[in-house]
Amino acid sequence: MKGVVLAAGKGTRLYPITKVVAKPLLPIANRMTLEYAFDRLKECGISEVCVVVGENEEQLRRALGDGSAFGLRLDYVRQPEAKGLAHAVGFAKDFVGGDDFVLYLGDAMYGDSLKPHVDRFKESGCANLNLVKPVDDPRRFGVANVDGERIVKLVEKPQNPESNLAMAGMYVFGPQIWDVLPGLQPSARGEYEITDAIQALIDRGETVLAGVYKGTWFDTGTLDSFLETTAHLLQGGNLIGEGSVVTGDVGPNVVIGPGAQVACSSISDSVVFPGARVDVAGKIHGCLLSGEVRVSSDLESVIRQGDQE
Repeated sequence: MKGVVLAAGKGTRLYPITKVVAKPLLPIANRMTLEYAFDRLKECGISEVCVVVGENEEQLRRALGDGSAFGLRLDYVRQPEAKGLAHAVGFAKDFVGGDDFVLYLGDAMYGDSLKPHVDRFKESGCANLNLVKPVDDPRRFGVANVDGERIVKLVEKPQNPESNLAMAGMYVFGPQIWDVLPGLQPSARGEYEITDAIQALIDRGETVLAGVYKGTWFDTGTLDSFLETTAHLLQGGNLIGEGSVVTGDVGPNVVIGPGAQVACSSISDSVVFPGARVDVAGKIHGCLLSGEVRVSSDLESVIRQGDQE
């Protein structure tokens, strides 16, 4: 079995930092975001991974190399323009060949191992297994309607959900997926949707299963979710990188990258990137900071990349 990690997104919800650092490389608890994806794939016995890249290709190749530093063998394919997840997957066809594969969204984080779901896929002989998670408000998600373990229908952001099982960003496919991709049509938003590809498998009579996941699951693509993920990993503590200097009170859920210098009255629930120079006259709370940041007041709930006030 192989792995395919989708990492071509521009990370617009984390601008301006992601104009400088590609989103998959952003440090969460002083590790690159993609390292957590690699950990989960290795737990599943996967050693060969294709990273689907975009404009960030050069940065990712430079940072990740051939994958040996992570105990993997990495390959790269480029999605020239963003046209949806199913469009991105198509570029990995030559890499995957006739093997089964795990499709992993590069900004997803899971607190529990995914191996039981991959094992279930292998045991069942199904064409596709999708991670789903019970949620309180399924109207915000793609929702899986099920009959026992089988997914019988997918509905995108239903107003009247028939199920509380949200699609949770990890998919396991057999080679049957390559048969349905060519027949997909763009959705109303002009993209080739992975949910449409899965629905096509269902319509063909293929067995498509739901793998119910009950652990923690984060999408790290916004400031709030990035900080929430960090807080989950730190469990109320903090992480001060080697060679960093902090002047001021350090509260809970703070990450200071290696070599950073931070001067403030206090800092809490915030991440300062490696090598940053931060000088804030007041407190720092709920921030993501990189580069050289100088502010003459409190700094709360913002993303800053080297600007000055």
